[in-house]
Amino acid sequence: MSHDISRRRFFFYGTLLAGAVPARGYGSVPSLQALGYQSASSKLNVAAIGCGGQGGLILGQAALTENLVALCDVDHGRAAGTFKKFEATPKYKDFRVMLDKEGKNIDACTVGVPDFMHATVALACMQRGKHVYVEKPLTRTPWEARLLQDAAVKYKVATQMGNQGFSHEAHRVAAEIVWSGEIGDITEAHVSTSPGMFPTGLTEPPPSSAVPATLDWDLWLGGAAPRPFSDAYVPYNWRGFLDFGTGQIGNWATHTAGPVHTALKLGAPVSVECLRIEGKSTISMPHRAVVRLDFPARGEMPPVSVYYHEAARPGDPEAFVVPGMENETILPPSNNLADKGRQTSNRAPALGETPAGAGRQGQAQAPAAPAAPRAVRSPGGPDVRVYTQPGGRNDTPQPGVLTGNGSVMVGTKGMLATRDRGEGVWLLPASRWKEYTLPPPMLTRSPGHMLDWVRACKGGDRGCSDFAITAPYAEWLALVVIAWRVPGKLQWDSKNTRFTNSEEANRYVKPMFRKGWDLKL
Repeated sequence: MSHDISRRRFFFYGTLLAGAVPARGYGSVPSLQALGYQSASSKLNVAAIGCGGQGGLILGQAALTENLVALCDVDHGRAAGTFKKFEATPKYKDFRVMLDKEGKNIDACTVGVPDFMHATVALACMQRGKHVYVEKPLTRTPWEARLLQDAAVKYKVATQMGNQGFSHEAHRVAAEIVWSGEIGDITEAHVSTSPGMFPTGLTEPPPSSAVPATLDWDLWLGGAAPRPFSDAYVPYNWRGFLDFGTGQIGNWATHTAGPVHTALKLGAPVSVECLRIEGKSTISMPHRAVVRLDFPARGEMPPVSVYYHEAARPGDPEAFVVPGMENETILPPSNNLADKGRQTSNRAPALGETPAGAGRQGQAQAPAAPAAPRAVRSPGGPDVRVYTQPGGRNDTPQPGVLTGNGSVMVGTKGMLATRDRGEGVWLLPASRWKEYTLPPPMLTRSPGHMLDWVRACKGGDRGCSDFAITAPYAEWLALVVIAWRVPGKLQWDSKNTRFTNSEEANRYVKPMFRKGWDLKL
């Protein structure tokens, strides 16, 4: 494999690796000056839509280097901590009002709201010429993913999905190991997630309750069908409901499937099928399931089947037993590349956040212990129920079994595993990894996921999670949720964004929007 300097300019896979890169690099976004912006000290003026939870973290990362000029959240109680940090910054509840009033002062927006409103909010920003950073899983449905991909091209804005693992060293190393031929041809890959802490397998909607005084419930619902408020939805459990979230697909598989997607240069699958499901529901995500996606050949890479194991636990039939690895720990430690002299993280911490991998440089970090279930309080309301799947979380690893958040790629010459967001990588068995020498770097390295996007906004290289790369990824991930709802092998026609053999499945490709919330380019 050639490792010449021009190829090191390449970020990822597919047509990018084939050389379809502008002569001037990835800087396809015009400079701020060319667009007429006058940001002080060459800083972006950033507005944040969604200021609690993860939204608060990403806006804090942006604020480390850029100007924060407007804040918006439908629940000012949920966002209170962030609002206090930026007391002088204008604050809004309705993102449309904010964009109308502050638009001339805004260069770019971070979007950290529930999954079902990602496309709606992002499109509104893009149509006003604003660069966007949108939290994972990008969108809830395949149609919305395609919409955002097309919008980025039409409106010529810099984009980034908040799947931070794409910026990690181990993610890139995993791809480079596969491309070096170390594990041969790969025709099978497995992706696993831990059980979530949101509702699953529900047989009826949650009971209604009083709306917190700080929350605008109608604005929170946005384009979704009206329904009574329930404290079972907010601030976290919405991700378990089919109308609002994507379950562990959006919460964790967006991360764990990342190295598989990049290393195998995956495009669109030709079919998707749910092989096993427990706790199927018309309201919420299932308790656990296994879904198979079949991808065609990509260049010299053979067809590959990717199996997604939702909420797999040791002893479950959903868990993948890795061939010949009965006595092996499957997932590597986080940041284990430090053992081989590689820097493992350069992401800037958010305000108030402990830097990742803090400690002595070059020292491998032990994997984090599983988070214990905890109650979440809605501002002004009662404690929200903690949902756990039947049998409990039971995240304790079992030798030889893929459980927790990670992936395994099975090749003709060996196997490779990654963990979490792609923050650890190694060859199996561990004895092979111990003496292994990493291939020379081929992909460019990230300055940090947020900085990667900021650079693109200012006319620099395209972000590693630009929608041209991550919208097709989000598209096939969203197919998994449809497979949970519709039995049988579903044939996917990505070009036309539809299933060729199931009108029932096609009902879930595009959301049903209530009046006034339809999306158009």
